[in-house]
Amino acid sequence: MVDYTYKGPVLFIDDELHIRLSAKQTLELAGFDVVCLERAEDALKQLEQGWPGIMISDIKMPAMDGLSFMEAAHNIDKDVPIILITGHGDVTMAVQAMRDGAYDFIEKPFPSELLIDVASRAMEKLSLLRENRELREKLRNQSGIDTTLLGKSQPLDHLRKLIANVANTDTDILIMGETGTGKELVARCLHDSSSRHSGHFVAVNCGAMPENLFESELFGYEPGTFPGNNTRRIGKIEYSSGGTLFLDEIETLPLPLQVKLLRVLQERSIERLGSNTVIPLNLRIVVATKADLLEEVEKGNFREDLYYRLCGVMIPTPALRTWKEDIPLLFQHFAQEAAERFHRDLPEIRLSQTESLINHDWPGNVRELKNAAERFVLSDGQNPLTDKSLRLSDTSSTQQSLPERVEAFEKGLIMQALDKTHGSIKDALDILNIPRKTLSDKMKKYQIDRIDFISK
Repeated sequence: MVDYTYKGPVLFIDDELHIRLSAKQTLELAGFDVVCLERAEDALKQLEQGWPGIMISDIKMPAMDGLSFMEAAHNIDKDVPIILITGHGDVTMAVQAMRDGAYDFIEKPFPSELLIDVASRAMEKLSLLRENRELREKLRNQSGIDTTLLGKSQPLDHLRKLIANVANTDTDILIMGETGTGKELVARCLHDSSSRHSGHFVAVNCGAMPENLFESELFGYEPGTFPGNNTRRIGKIEYSSGGTLFLDEIETLPLPLQVKLLRVLQERSIERLGSNTVIPLNLRIVVATKADLLEEVEKGNFREDLYYRLCGVMIPTPALRTWKEDIPLLFQHFAQEAAERFHRDLPEIRLSQTESLINHDWPGNVRELKNAAERFVLSDGQNPLTDKSLRLSDTSSTQQSLPERVEAFEKGLIMQALDKTHGSIKDALDILNIPRKTLSDKMKKYQIDRIDFISK
């Protein structure tokens, strides 16, 4: 199994030489890079914002003690994990220090295994904090499609290119994909990337609207059209003029309204209900469906002429099971969003959980993954796929062979490591713990280019 524990630098502070030497040997044998110091003041000189390691300090020391050191260190970098070493009589003080921001405390005399365990957990926490900080910074620096459609896999890259090719045209577009594949996100990307981005983006879920309200909601109406109505209503089609009208689940649109929509597409104008005045529109229509519209045409549920009017440009949204290598990055992103929204700490995402995420078949696609990330945060890091209905034996085992699942998992971990290290092969090798040639061969096999991961 690959060891993903981040082995950053450790500053160990204690005024007793034999404790420093013993701790240094213990931690270095566990793979840590250790610097031992006698005085807390010297440690502060080495600390700066974003320092990539942890600090372990005795509480009782001459001059500056461990508690004063922790306060001063957190004034420089509030995220640096600080572990305190306590004597037997200092335990109450150490517990209070944890409430004040210490990561943990170790009581003297401590076994080597305990020191390694606490230091490893602190490093894992720091690594997660750094990754989340870098992810937020990366998202701040992104714009347009990259901000909305996260992922580095080939299907996502192809999707972004399709959007970029047609976004700044006025052609109507049909988006096709399974439930939860982000069809509305694609529609928003088309709008935001076009010259219409300053206009309204009006989304209508045809499947969620009562049939008796369809016509008035889409076309609007004049005063007096209905009994007791004395106001004019601007319909969603007219309101979207100058921007984009997005009609989701277009397959559920009633046949009589399909005729009227076809006329709107052809004439680029509407008449409000109760009016004879033709209103010209500067309109772009994007529709989405999870159904096979040709099959619906054959069944008589969808007009053939409307289908051919809509299918000039078609954009398929890929199912998540076809780009599993991006699942670790997406899950981390959704979990970070959920942690911020619910005001929770982001739990550690363990390797075994990453493996189960990649092996799951995701019938609900990205929407299901986002919900799983929320469950993960709200359950304080429990595996979100423990429900019987989501177990691997009920999903992916019949969809992918073992070699296919292993390859998807391996590719996802390599991409995750390169993303963490911003494309640094050397640092990725440290994370993956494999020879350089092995990594090079696997990157070639999976068509992974380190350039795609270098921060811009």
